[in-house]
Amino acid sequence: MTTIAVALVRTGRRLALAALPLLLAACATVAPDSAPKIDVVGIEPLPTLGPEFRLLVKLHIVNPSDTPLEYDGAYVEINVDERKYADGVIDARGSVPRFSEAMLSVPVTINAMAVVRQALSLASGERSPTMRYQLRGKLSGPLFHSHRFETSGELPLPASR
Repeated sequence: MTTIAVALVRTGRRLALAALPLLLAACATVAPDSAPKIDVVGIEPLPTLGPEFRLLVKLHIVNPSDTPLEYDGAYVEINVDERKYADGVIDARGSVPRFSEAMLSVPVTINAMAVVRQALSLASGERSPTMRYQLRGKLSGPLFHSHRFETSGELPLPASR
């Protein structure tokens, strides 16, 4: 390699190393400063469709950022005792204004076999006084700006007689 080619390669490397902090700083300014908070605030029954049961999961979305939160669809999954119990999607498009909040309702479907499996589990002798649940989902946004959420807990079961 000639002396000029070696000098050009070294100069190119130095420029790339000098530009790296600027690129990282630019990415940091594009990244959202405050992630939205998404909570489940209600679950209501819907009319059934054949052998399946339907629920309406109500999500409360809080946007603590100084830019509007755009969304284009949502997915919700409910697990009971570490087994998939219900899931659903909605093709809703909207926006939560800056420093604001909104509600979004997502219909979910419970398969009849999941209900039978849960009833058999509760009827068996190995019954816990509580039932563990996990609800998770995704609020889809434009251009890789999806927001995932998750909540879990335990529901007390009525005492057997």
